[in-house]
Amino acid sequence: MPHPEGLTAKEALALLIAAVREAGEIGLRFVRDGARTFTKADASPVTEADLAIDAHLAGQLRAAAPAIGWLSEETADSAERLARRQVWIVDPIDGTRGFVAGNGEWVISAALVEDGRPLAGVLYRPTTGDLYEARRGGGAFKNGVRLVVPDGALSDIGPVAGPKPFFDMLRRGAPLAERAPSLASLALRLAFLAEGLIDVAFAGANSHDWDIAAAELIVEEAGGRVTGCDGAPILYNRPEPVHQALVCAGPARHAALAALLREQTMAHH
Repeated sequence: MPHPEGLTAKEALALLIAAVREAGEIGLRFVRDGARTFTKADASPVTEADLAIDAHLAGQLRAAAPAIGWLSEETADSAERLARRQVWIVDPIDGTRGFVAGNGEWVISAALVEDGRPLAGVLYRPTTGDLYEARRGGGAFKNGVRLVVPDGALSDIGPVAGPKPFFDMLRRGAPLAERAPSLASLALRLAFLAEGLIDVAFAGANSHDWDIAAAELIVEEAGGRVTGCDGAPILYNRPEPVHQALVCAGPARHAALAALLREQTMAHH
């Protein structure tokens, strides 16, 4: 039965999990049989798999509640989503370059946002079968195991993921920091933070809602913080769904990093 209004976080999460698991099967079929790749207007790649997964998720999720808006990397955007309280935000393949390279560095990212903030989100990595999930107030889990973001002092930070200029800035306060290998998928980078594989994650400017909506909720529900470099919370479903650079870490480290970034900004002015 379609819901005339919106969905609860619990209802949305159940729907998202079912939809991304099926979408993962579609993705793996293309991994096995090959997928044609096209170049989009912004010179980024898109494959037949992106489009097939997008169509599948749209079919599954949009049927659930007609009142919910839609925003996907692979669907032409429309302003009608701006009037909706709840919006599905989907990236059929986050890490398309990883998909094309065949290195498994891609996830299906899907979230429900309400009033500009994520309510439920999932990341599914079909090549490993790993499912990351979170709903607001319900904690974050990978394959059913609760996730906790690592935290502590800046000085004992180990692996850090993200663009080199951020890493160089961080090294001043964290001599032990090492730069983690880069990943094709930004969402996966944040998932690795949530599960404690890295201590800090940065993202350069120009990530989009679909790259980060599910991943941000997973980090936050695992006890971490994801904000702009100025500490401002991220708002989704705006006319331009594009974000400034992001800093992501456990709360104590996040506060210390935000202070470090402020110092840097002051020094440059």
